[in-house]
Amino acid sequence: MMVGPRAIGWVSVIIACALVITLMLVGWMSSAVLLPGSSGDDTIIVFPHGSSIGDIAHTLDEAKVIRESNAFIMLALITGKAKKLRAGEYLFTHNTTAYEALRKIARGDVFVRRLTIAEGLSTREVIDKVSAAYGLDGNAGKASEGTLLPETYYYTFGDSRSALVERMRADMTNLLDQLWQQRSTGLPFSSSGEALILASIVEKETAISEERAHIAGVFINRLSRGMRLQSDVTVAYAIRKNGELLERKLTRDDLSFESPYNTYLIKGLPPSPIANPGRASISAVLNPLETDDLYFVADGKGGHRFANTLKEHNNNVRLYRMEQRSSSSGSVK
Repeated sequence: MMVGPRAIGWVSVIIACALVITLMLVGWMSSAVLLPGSSGDDTIIVFPHGSSIGDIAHTLDEAKVIRESNAFIMLALITGKAKKLRAGEYLFTHNTTAYEALRKIARGDVFVRRLTIAEGLSTREVIDKVSAAYGLDGNAGKASEGTLLPETYYYTFGDSRSALVERMRADMTNLLDQLWQQRSTGLPFSSSGEALILASIVEKETAISEERAHIAGVFINRLSRGMRLQSDVTVAYAIRKNGELLERKLTRDDLSFESPYNTYLIKGLPPSPIANPGRASISAVLNPLETDDLYFVADGKGGHRFANTLKEHNNNVRLYRMEQRSSSSGSVK
């Protein structure tokens, strides 16, 4: 059967139109898939469990992370990733393309958040921070004083608060066990728990890392000789109310406050830690500086002056009071 010139012409027109449409579609897809959206900013988006591909595409489009939701859906179907998209919280940079966004969600490359717990915080303060941390789920629960390791913790959206607290507790247990095995000989501790108590006191006494081992050495000497620790930070812990930290300076009357935590009155260690010490303070207590010093007093510059005799110590106290023109600040041992 012969095909006439007119039929051939129509076929050519159809082919040409199809080619033009194909090129237009390819151009549209290329533009929509390989060019970033118009957000101009880094964007964090949470895709809840049960989100469909349409929901994800619409959310990305609304946030201007991608240029065209339909192109995103088509790309997901063509590449076979439509059924691999994972719920979670994602960070999309300002230059993310639809192709990159699709790969990220299909891999489950979720945004990782972090929570830093500083050394020396009380357990109540740690629990408050965990409770306020964005993206965590559920109740933080409770923990004993001194049992949570100060550190930077990483988590993803929807993680359990109580599970994070349990990680802190397990990390403290593991670290304490590890450092206890590496301790110096002759220390006046019957257990790692006693070392943890003293570490919490050292943690609150100084923020200067170079001083921790020296202060630990002073306390070790006092414990070994049966002297009272006479640590102001234990008194401050003793007189706090309803778990609130003491915000005022100690007075001389405070030093006679009846409490098992007042180391001006009791001999030995208080019954439990007064804060959550970090690695450095625990290590300092288990490997203290070998020193003859028995006293230290604040130097007014954030550090301390040390002494091995009461006479020298009293002189250091007078220097401090002269420099500060006050006897109400600083810690005197």
